[in-house]
Amino acid sequence: MKHVSTFMIATAVVAACALHAQDDLAPITLKAPNLNRPGTLMQAFSKRASANEYDGRALELQDLSDLLWAANGVNRPDVKKRTAPSAMNAQDVDIYVFLPEGAYLYDAFASVLKPIAKGDFRAVAVKQPPPQGMPQPPVLLILVSDISRFTRLNDDAAKLINARFDIGIVSENIAMFCAAADLATHTRVAPDAAKLKEILKLSDTQYPMIDHPVAYPKK
Repeated sequence: MKHVSTFMIATAVVAACALHAQDDLAPITLKAPNLNRPGTLMQAFSKRASANEYDGRALELQDLSDLLWAANGVNRPDVKKRTAPSAMNAQDVDIYVFLPEGAYLYDAFASVLKPIAKGDFRAVAVKQPPPQGMPQPPVLLILVSDISRFTRLNDDAAKLINARFDIGIVSENIAMFCAAADLATHTRVAPDAAKLKEILKLSDTQYPMIDHPVAYPKK
């Protein structure tokens, strides 16, 4: 009974925080991507690895901006196309960015992080805690597919199959950028969907599928 009461209180706190999403949480304007970063694709492949140790310091805004652009940014603005392909060009994948001060939605076309919920939700958004002795990662990326954007499909099962492919491509973009940029990350496939629906106010067609903690490597 005590466990149930504690869970209900925690859930109520999460919901209350989410209701005050934009009270004083300002949008974050991202920087233009630095297309001249050093490193080659082959070097990135050689360093590709899942990291379980990392530094807790905040990411520089340029690094965060470049990371998000590489993940699923707009690389052909004239035709509104992205760095990550999607089935039938549905562009179904959204990236939610969890920082210590709040949760944001990455708006790739405006190059801005839109505030969604004020508060530090990094610990409650995922089921898997940081490795023992590690702090919360400074950035947590949650990849969400909105299957309603597959307007050419009628079957939800088919939509989810395509969604998983699209999510996987964005996830690999994140991993490869981190390898090239000397950032630490690893892929996790079990974010807390119920909690995320509360925090981010997701609809029934939005599915959280993968999360990426991102940080500077531990020296």
